[in-house]
Amino acid sequence: MSKSVSKESLAEKTRMYIDAHPSIKDCVSKGLINYSSLARTIMKDLGVDNEEAVMIACRRYSSKLSVTTDHEMSILSILKDSRLEMRTKTCIVTAKNDWSVLHKMDNLFKDLWNEDSIMQCVQSASAVTIIADSRLKERIIDTVGRFNLIKVRENLVEIAVKSPEKIVDTSGVIAYLITNLSDAGINIEETVSCHTDTIFIVGESDMINAYSVLTKCIQSAEDTVGSQ
Repeated sequence: MSKSVSKESLAEKTRMYIDAHPSIKDCVSKGLINYSSLARTIMKDLGVDNEEAVMIACRRYSSKLSVTTDHEMSILSILKDSRLEMRTKTCIVTAKNDWSVLHKMDNLFKDLWNEDSIMQCVQSASAVTIIADSRLKERIIDTVGRFNLIKVRENLVEIAVKSPEKIVDTSGVIAYLITNLSDAGINIEETVSCHTDTIFIVGESDMINAYSVLTKCIQSAEDTVGSQ
C-alpha cells in the first residue's frame, strides 16, 4: 500500500471516528478542542501511530465542519419559536401488523373522531403502535383483539414540541432534541413526528426531567438567536 493511500485511509478513519462521537464532533466544529489531545485519543482507540497525520486530518475536518454552525442556527431559530404541551396518563398498545387489526382500527378512529379524542397510530413492517389516552386502553385492546397484542405500556407522558412551519424544511431539529434528552439519561419510549409537532413519549418518572430538558433547549435557543 502506498504512503499516500495510507494517509488517505487514516484521514477517512479519523473523520469516521469524529462522526461516531457527537460530543467530540460538536467541539471540533466549533474549534473548542485540543487537537494534540484529540489526536492521541484517536491514535489509542484506532491503534495507529502517526500523530501528525491524525492532527492534520482533525484540523482539515474541523474546517469542513465549521460551515455547519449556520445550520445549527437554523435549528435554534426553529426552537426559539417552539412551545411545549404535555399530556399525562398516556398508554401505548403495540399489536401485530395484520390487515384485520388495521381494519378494526379504522372503525375506532371514526368513533374517536366524533368524540374529539386524540390517538396516534404508527405502522411498521412487524407491528402497529397505538398511542392514546389511558382511558382508551381497554377499548383499543378489545378492538384489536387480545390475541393480536404484542405489548401494552402504561404510566406514560406525552410531551409535544410544537414548532413553526419551517421545521418541515429544516433537518436536524428532532436529532438535536433527542440528543439532549439522551444526554440527560432519559429513555424515550416512542417518538412521533406529525407535521410541525414532534411528540416524545416518556415514563412518568422521567416527566419532570424531560420537560425541563426540552424547556432549556427552547430557552437556550431564544438566548442564542436573540444575541445574534
